[in-house]
Amino acid sequence: MPGPLFVVGAVAMCPHGGQITTISSDTRVLAGGMPVALMTDQFMVAGCAFVVGTVPQPCLKVQWTTPTALTLINGQPAITQASVGLCIAANGAPNGPPIIVSTQTMAVAS
Repeated sequence: MPGPLFVVGAVAMCPHGGQITTISSDTRVLAGGMPVALMTDQFMVAGCAFVVGTVPQPCLKVQWTTPTALTLINGQPAITQASVGLCIAANGAPNGPPIIVSTQTMAVAS
């Protein structure tokens, strides 16, 4: 999906308010001075308060399903502000899409 490149340190959250932290596997390509997030990076969620009935089922990680189609970094698709993904619970259940609140705006992928 085209759009501004998502970078380490950008503000993102799960649909229940948990904070998403990106752990980059490649720090060689920067946008706005920060490493660009790749589909193969780890995206961890902390502080999710999602409950199903009376059972806590917090989001723990993000799995991206639609990264950029044309922008590859070291052979891996980059993540943009328009990329589509799912926040995943410990049991593998999808809990909804991540929300990218803000990222750098100088580098745009196609």
